[in-house]
Amino acid sequence: MEDEISKFLKVWLTVFASLFYCYAIGKQFPQGKTRFLLLLPIVCLFLYLPLHLSTIHLGGMTAFFIAWLANFKLLLFAFGKGPLSSQNASISLPSFLTFACLPIKIQENPPPKKQNNQNPSSKMSRKAEKSPLNYAIKGILLAIFVRVYDYSDHIHPNIILFLYGLHMYFFLEIVLAMLAYLVRTILGFQLEPPFNDPYLSSSLQDFWGRRWNRITNGILRPTVYEPTLNISTHVMGREWAPIPAILATFFVSAIMHELIFYYIGGVRPTWQVTWFFIFHGFCLVIEIVLKKAIKGRWQLPDLISGILVVGFIVVTGYWLFFPQFLHQCKADVRALEEIAALGAFVKNSFRTFFWPKSAKWVD
Repeated sequence: MEDEISKFLKVWLTVFASLFYCYAIGKQFPQGKTRFLLLLPIVCLFLYLPLHLSTIHLGGMTAFFIAWLANFKLLLFAFGKGPLSSQNASISLPSFLTFACLPIKIQENPPPKKQNNQNPSSKMSRKAEKSPLNYAIKGILLAIFVRVYDYSDHIHPNIILFLYGLHMYFFLEIVLAMLAYLVRTILGFQLEPPFNDPYLSSSLQDFWGRRWNRITNGILRPTVYEPTLNISTHVMGREWAPIPAILATFFVSAIMHELIFYYIGGVRPTWQVTWFFIFHGFCLVIEIVLKKAIKGRWQLPDLISGILVVGFIVVTGYWLFFPQFLHQCKADVRALEEIAALGAFVKNSFRTFFWPKSAKWVD
């Protein structure tokens, strides 16, 4: 673990140095092909750096932050778009570094404080925010899950698989919320919450578009969905143009997930994850077409539709998403080993710091 932490620090020092270069390029060169060509080596470097890390927690999160999110933001920045260009020409270096390498999204058009109670979007934003107690409960549940895994031989595999799904969701939400809280506290920006109660989704469109991992959704929209939508509008017309845009977005998301899984496991992909996202993309298209055909004349009650949607996502996740994550990457075994190794590392560091070398530790 000590060696992995050392590599992790070196990787992120390289990331910050590279982003400083990108910031300077943005100041010296206008948006366009020249800026794109000068940023392209950094994009390639960010695809290479996660290969130096081998753990799921440090390596996986680093890959997600820089190989996917940071690279997509830099590609947008090359042409004067995205969060790195949405501020103004005088964006500070700390803000540039923060928004480039962290999975955060600025709240669009935040209302004035005294108008908060009258603005619907403000109410939705506050509703999406979670209380500290909410995150504390999820953190306690994560700790309980880790203990339950010790008895996995005596528990039905489907129950363990269900706990893995909750574990992944809780872990992502807590980590992303902590990062957002730090940025909001230090820089003062109003940020979008990363998740919005995905278990309350009433449709696939609601789940993927408004509730699940809104950070990734926010970066896929300007990089994939909107360009494809513009092209499709000229070819198919405005009514049906969203269909190829949706399919293209899910395909790119599938490829990026395969890449992240490769960083984590270092094994040849089985493409089950790709099929998971492509399948959901087609199902979402079918849902939209049916909505257009029905035009609001008939719909299921929210409770029934919610159960069907969440059940569909869980079943297809068990079928196509988790097998590669667990069997190929051995994520469950390695994650527990990493937690144990981190505990030992912290304990040894604590001993070294607070007790002199000559003192004997009595267990």
